Amino acid sequence: MFEMRKVNQMKRSWRLLAGAALALSLAGCSWFGSSDRRNDPVELTAITPSVNVTIGWRTAVGSGTSYGFAPAIVGGAIYAAAQDGKVVRVDAQTGNTVWSQQVAPRLSAGVGADDQTVAVVTPAGMVIALDAANGQEKWRTRASSEVSVVPWVGRGVVVVRAGDYRVQAFNAANGDRIWNVQRPGPALALRAPARMSEIQEFLVTGMPGGRLLAIEPGGGAVVWDGVVAVPRGASDLERVNDVVGIPIVRGDLLCAVAYQGRITCFNAQEGGRTVWANNFSSVVGMGADDQRVVAPDNRSRVAAYDLKQGGQLWRQDGFLNRQLNEPVLLGDSVVFGDFEGYVHVLSAQTGEPTGRLNVGGGAMMAPAQVLGNGVLVQTGESNLVFLQLN
Repeated sequence: MFEMRKVNQMKRSWRLLAGAALALSLAGCSWFGSSDRRNDPVELTAITPSVNVTIGWRTAVGSGTSYGFAPAIVGGAIYAAAQDGKVVRVDAQTGNTVWSQQVAPRLSAGVGADDQTVAVVTPAGMVIALDAANGQEKWRTRASSEVSVVPWVGRGVVVVRAGDYRVQAFNAANGDRIWNVQRPGPALALRAPARMSEIQEFLVTGMPGGRLLAIEPGGGAVVWDGVVAVPRGASDLERVNDVVGIPIVRGDLLCAVAYQGRITCFNAQEGGRTVWANNFSSVVGMGADDQRVVAPDNRSRVAAYDLKQGGQLWRQDGFLNRQLNEPVLLGDSVVFGDFEGYVHVLSAQTGEPTGRLNVGGGAMMAPAQVLGNGVLVQTGESNLVFLQLN
């Protein structure tokens, strides 16, 4: 086990934004992308679809979204939030709204949920917990700093990863702080989609600097600290190297991907031994099934790798710079959204496009997720859309 160290105060707290371009703000100055036409998104070309994508239902959540938002599917319920402070519970079968609450003027992250508690966070770092059954507020308390990562809820705790590199747990019943874990952080960090997950009864979270932590959720003990990728380069900007998306477990393998780093798969049964690693850079994360790992790189070139050995299976360059979000695999299909609200379907076997549907709403930042025999997406306008693939 690695030693846990607490840092009383970060000397600097800079953030790097990832989107159509990387926006870096230093001492009040900002610059965005460049006029280089190579960064322009490619136009979509006509395809002959073999998969028919249709809308099963559509439900409004609120307005506005960002990288800190993702719906939570818990049994037959879906919980979702929007930037304008709305939080909803939706019936997964019908798309009907069970309850809707205005919990704050604005939110920065959400939602984490189990069958009892729903958690969201405000831009000021206020963690708000709601009763999953009726949406009534249970408690609110402040994290150590701003939070832009989706909270995790389970095993009696609400866990947030704050901007000062602290992972903090609160009692799900009353909001009391239970534990706090901190790792030293780099000068710059990526603001990008990130989620925590429970794997083999441990909470697994990516961290800035290319690290992956496994934490015992009840007491906060760090049981494993793995390296997805090692920061490289002469400048702080070149060394930005953060784990993005959600860590994924398939069988004995635990896999994660980092910006300006690697896709790495560890053997979770053998002390976190590295099984394979490939150089890669993603700002959104990856999807996987029992055979392959699929991820868009930071310019939306999609690659698939063999889950067991890491060999590249295919690469699809037809979505260059279209700002693809984190994909999901369903059957023989890979599904993801883009900056114009299109949902794309690729063959998991070959990477060739097999289906497409424009669900609207602009840039789709929340990850697609499997829901029953279909896929759930949250649009840029924060509508929940259930898609059926036939």
